[in-house]
Amino acid sequence: MKLGICIPHYGRAIEVGRLLEVVRHAEARGLDSVWVTDHVIVPRDATVIYRHDMLDPLAMLPWLAGVTERIALGTSVVILPYRSPIPVAKLLASVDVLSGGRLIVGVAIGWLEGEFDALGVPFKERASRTDEALELFRTLWTEEQPTLTTRHHQLANLQVSPMPLQKPRPPLWVGGNSDGAFRRVARLGDGWHASSMDQAAFRQGQDGVRRFWKEAGREGEPVWSLRIPILLDGVHRAAVDMSLLRGRHTLAGSPAKVAEELRGFQALGVSHVALEVSYSTYPAILETIDLIADQIRPALSSR
Repeated sequence: MKLGICIPHYGRAIEVGRLLEVVRHAEARGLDSVWVTDHVIVPRDATVIYRHDMLDPLAMLPWLAGVTERIALGTSVVILPYRSPIPVAKLLASVDVLSGGRLIVGVAIGWLEGEFDALGVPFKERASRTDEALELFRTLWTEEQPTLTTRHHQLANLQVSPMPLQKPRPPLWVGGNSDGAFRRVARLGDGWHASSMDQAAFRQGQDGVRRFWKEAGREGEPVWSLRIPILLDGVHRAAVDMSLLRGRHTLAGSPAKVAEELRGFQALGVSHVALEVSYSTYPAILETIDLIADQIRPALSSR
C-alpha cells in the first residue's frame, strides 16, 4: 500500500515556505505522493475547510513538479465541469512532462451548487460535462492528431502537444459514491478514488464498481484508492475548526491503531491512500509525516 498526504493549501493563512517544508519533508521521509484539492470560489455559507485561503490546484501542480524530484503528484480531486477541458488536458499533460511522469489524476463531478452558479456552469450538466472531459483527456493524451466530436468540442485537423510522458497516459481515478460515479469508473476511468469512509462503506462501493466494471466488459480489477483524514493521538493539534470534520470518517488514534485500520483497507485491495493532514498545525503535520514513515508504513509492509 502506498501512502501520501494532501497538501494543506487551503483553510489557513498561506505560508509558502511552510508548504514547501511539508512537501519536501514528505519526499525526504519516503512518502509516495502529495495531493492537491479543487475549489474555485466557495459560497460563504458552505461549512467546508476550502472556503478560505485556497491556492488553485492547477497552479500548485507545476510548482510541486519544480520543488520535488521523486514523489508522485496527485489531484484529489479536480472537479472537471469547473473548467474548459482542453486547456486542462494540456496543463495536466505538461505537468506530467515537467515532473518526469509522476502525475495521478483524480477527478469528480462536484457537489457545491453555489460554486457552479458562480462559475456559470449548469449544475444539472456536471455529470455529462465530466464524461465529456474524460473522453477528451483519454483522446488528447494518446493521439497527437485526434479526430473526435463531443457535445461541446470538435477535434479535426489539429496537432496536440505535449503528449504525457506516462504511457499510454496518466492514470485516471474517479471519485464519488453513487451509481453514476461507479459507471464512470467502469466506462472512462482506471480506478475508484473513495473519500472519508469506513471499511463497510468502501466494500459496498467496491461491489457497485465491480458490477458496472463487468457490465462494461473491462478485464481485471480497477485501482482502489482512498482519501481520508488522519488525526494521531498526542500529535494532532487543531489548525482549523474541527467541526468541519463532522460526518466524515477519519483515521484517529495511535499510530498502531491507524495502521490496523489501514491493514483492513489493504485487505480490501486498496493500493494507495491520500492522508488528509490539513486539519493539523504545520508542526503537527511534520510530526505526522515522521510517524507515517517510522511506524505506520512499516506496520503495513510487515504483514
